[in-house]
Amino acid sequence: MAEQKKFVPFVSPETNMTEFTVRALIIGLVLAVVLGAANAYLGLKAGMTIAATYPAAVIGMALIKLMKGTILEENFTRTVGSIGESIAAGAIFTLPAFFIAGIWNPFFTPGNYMISAAIMAAGGILGIMFVALLRRVMVEDVELPFPESVAAAEIHKAGRHGAGGSKFLFGAMGIGAVIQSLGQFKLFAVSWDKLFNLGKGHLLFRSPDVSPAYMGVGYIIGPRLASLNFSGGVLAWGLLTPMIAYFKYYNQELPADFNWADTMVKVWKDYVRPIAIGGMLVGAGFTLWKMRKSLITGIARSVSDVKKAAAGEHTEIRTEKDISFKWIMIGILGTGVATFFIYNYFAQNILAALVATIVMIVAGFFFAAVSGYLVGIIGSSNNPISGLTLSTLVVAAILMVALGMKGTQGVAAVLGVAAVVCVAAAVAGEMLQDLKAGHILGGTPWKMQLGDIVGILVSAAVMFIPLLILHEGDVKMGGTGFGGDKLPAPQASLMAILSKGIVGGEMEWILIFVGMLMGIAFILMNVKSPMLVSVGMYLPLGTTFAIFVGGLIKGIVERVNVKRNFNDAQKSRVDNNGILLAAGLIAGEALIGLLFAGLAFGEIKLFELSAEPSFLISLIVFAFIAWLLVQIPVKNAGKPDDPAPPQVSM
Repeated sequence: MAEQKKFVPFVSPETNMTEFTVRALIIGLVLAVVLGAANAYLGLKAGMTIAATYPAAVIGMALIKLMKGTILEENFTRTVGSIGESIAAGAIFTLPAFFIAGIWNPFFTPGNYMISAAIMAAGGILGIMFVALLRRVMVEDVELPFPESVAAAEIHKAGRHGAGGSKFLFGAMGIGAVIQSLGQFKLFAVSWDKLFNLGKGHLLFRSPDVSPAYMGVGYIIGPRLASLNFSGGVLAWGLLTPMIAYFKYYNQELPADFNWADTMVKVWKDYVRPIAIGGMLVGAGFTLWKMRKSLITGIARSVSDVKKAAAGEHTEIRTEKDISFKWIMIGILGTGVATFFIYNYFAQNILAALVATIVMIVAGFFFAAVSGYLVGIIGSSNNPISGLTLSTLVVAAILMVALGMKGTQGVAAVLGVAAVVCVAAAVAGEMLQDLKAGHILGGTPWKMQLGDIVGILVSAAVMFIPLLILHEGDVKMGGTGFGGDKLPAPQASLMAILSKGIVGGEMEWILIFVGMLMGIAFILMNVKSPMLVSVGMYLPLGTTFAIFVGGLIKGIVERVNVKRNFNDAQKSRVDNNGILLAAGLIAGEALIGLLFAGLAFGEIKLFELSAEPSFLISLIVFAFIAWLLVQIPVKNAGKPDDPAPPQVSM
């Protein structure tokens, strides 16, 4: 067997190139906050986040090049800029659960803000410390392809030669912002509802929401996954809701002013959503089961790597230097002590807080390892963070019950454990992905790790603010905030219901059990993602419908690729440009959505262009977005003999 060729990074270890600079750090921190806030908006509304690696790479590269910076500065900026997305993912999956479970009502108090910031900071730093232990084995493992890391590194390399996609990203951000603004000013109807009277029964139809962000999500995940997500909406609103409403109300004498539309929505919330939660539980478990070999391998490697780190197996080569083992241990111990006080604040029980802390550290380490390993195989966009978090939550809930913890204190302690583990796993996956890109480019690990620690602390201090603005803004616009129609926050709602159900005995077990059987049926039918179908049942129909439209647009692009006989290089360019456009639409809508939520939060009244906006204009908007996502990527496919670009997949 031939000896394996030694890896050589783009910038050699012997090269002393500018890397950790004030300008790179500041740009990275701004990107971390902005992209984190955008993902918080998207996750609360659609239950999904997008990897921030590519937007951070493109934006950071464009800005650093203007300042005549180095490629390692670009790498550092991307690393810091993308970490906000992982903090946001951990935050939106768990923090709203405190409100939904009735623990934080009102959501904002100075104490709640401090606890939230502490949870995010503790989870994020733990994730970085664990990654520093795991980096050498995972990043240098040739069996882990790290597809998104390779693509991000190639984007930076290509940018050195003048290639880049910043015009597509920034242009789409502007378009997404304008469309969202016009919708807020009621130039067009954001959605259209119609109640169909079918004899004794009724069917409530809703059009896809006019949302560049939702359509962008659908474009990124593609037609197959978008169809699966929409199938959940069809199942919820086309079968279960009208059927339950029919059997519940058709024999009753109803008043003349009985509102069937409101009733259908109530049936969906009270009966269909708990069924969807059961399906989500099975879906999360099935995802982990499918990855069981990878999970076991990741855990085994993590234990082995800790032993190596403890033995002091370090090197003085610049591209191999991590944060020292001493500081790693201090970081883990310090965050462990901090989380003990947090859990004691929740539980008001020293023993329960101690058990919760031990569970958090053990689960956090193993799931950080697992998260990193899965990112190495499938990328951070497909990392099942919510499934890992749910596993931790169930274990913590059972332990709290065994310790006699009940009521608000027990639920709060369970959610606290899940929140820290969720943030740690999300940060670990994102950090390892960026370290792999840095490994390819020749970045210095300890500088990237230190930059991310700063990014985590800033994001932890700031990320509560967009959550608060979105929640309070929705309330002041007539909504209910987290868990409502505009901000369904499906993962957080699931965790709130599970923790209350297990600890407080409030679980609607019959509906949950029905949903679990439904999830098993999906598995037996070889449904690719039972979790995605169940999430589609939980989300409003307008959301899943818009995501489906985005998936259809991506399907049209794929057909055009075939019809025009594009080669692999041209298809890659079409895919890359389309994904950057979709990411821009998402970011543009999210940022403007946050702005308008902030205006509502400040009780600033907006003028309306129309008292009864027309949905016909909405159809024109749909057509324009579809044209944008088809025409622009295809037009910029390039020539057949042009070199293949790095493949971006989200």
